[in-house]
Amino acid sequence: MRAVIEAESGFNDAPIVLLVATATALSLGQGAESSPLMITGLIVLELAGGAAVGVAVGWIGIRLLRAIKLPASGLYVLAAMGWAVLAYGLAAFLHLSGFAAVYVAAVILGNGELPHRHATRSFAEGVGWIAQIGLFVMLGMLADPTTITVPEVVAGVLVGAFLTFVARPLAVVACVAWFKVPWREQAFISWAGLRGAVPIIMATVPLAAGAPAAHELFNLVFAFVVVFTLVQSPTLPWVARVLGVSTGENATDVDIEFAPLDTIKADMMQVHVPEGSRLHGVSVRELRLPRNSVVSLIVRQDEPFTPKPDDLIKVGDDLLVVTQGADRRKVERRFISISRGGRLARWTDD
Repeated sequence: MRAVIEAESGFNDAPIVLLVATATALSLGQGAESSPLMITGLIVLELAGGAAVGVAVGWIGIRLLRAIKLPASGLYVLAAMGWAVLAYGLAAFLHLSGFAAVYVAAVILGNGELPHRHATRSFAEGVGWIAQIGLFVMLGMLADPTTITVPEVVAGVLVGAFLTFVARPLAVVACVAWFKVPWREQAFISWAGLRGAVPIIMATVPLAAGAPAAHELFNLVFAFVVVFTLVQSPTLPWVARVLGVSTGENATDVDIEFAPLDTIKADMMQVHVPEGSRLHGVSVRELRLPRNSVVSLIVRQDEPFTPKPDDLIKVGDDLLVVTQGADRRKVERRFISISRGGRLARWTDD
């Protein structure tokens, strides 16, 4: 369910951009000779073509970044970001959806087991925060709440109520009912359709193009987003507990980083044990790592030591694990499983 919500929040930007641009052009009388079927076909073609470009660029990027040996770990970060930018540029050059291409390519690269992926993810998160800061600065320069009238607020609330309680639940049922998703999860996904800054930014497109009633539309969307974000966001944990889709406890994963050791065809993995991980209290022997995989060092409170089989792992530890490249994925799954399920998790390789 978490993956569905995350995927939706990332992938829905691409069709939104196309729909808003198309609606703005039509409101200005551009493309009026095109039939609705032709317009729909072009939007679908751009989305599918952009996704295909993203798959191709991501697939090629994974294989190249695995094969080449860069002299510094920071270059892997720049190379991964460069491939994502390439996906957008190539799709835009082909008149396809660059947003769909960059999202699909980035998802593939992010799950591609690239070297130094923890550093890459941290860098990407930093770039994302910078982008969000810039977006909200732009919002602050464009939005003027003093110009919003009471009728616009009322209209925004009514539109938001229709979208929240009618349109989105119907859309969720139409999309996920085929996969036999339980009704409780469908209800939570319906309520979790949080509105962020993207709808307001999209409302600036007709405003900049000079479309009819664009300023009123911008104010309406602004009021709608603010009101329903304040309503939905604080109630999400309560709704999750009422529907029984969450116990209120956050899932805990270990942070794993690896770097290639070319001369012996091995990988060195760094595993951090976070607060709440069930790796706490598990002995090194109970990790049941594959043959030729070994915990070579444990760093505890800035003091490194070589562990013995009966030494216990504790919260806050950093483990340095050396493993053969072929077993790296198996070792990673073992750590994640024990961190979530305890020492008896994944006793076999099934």
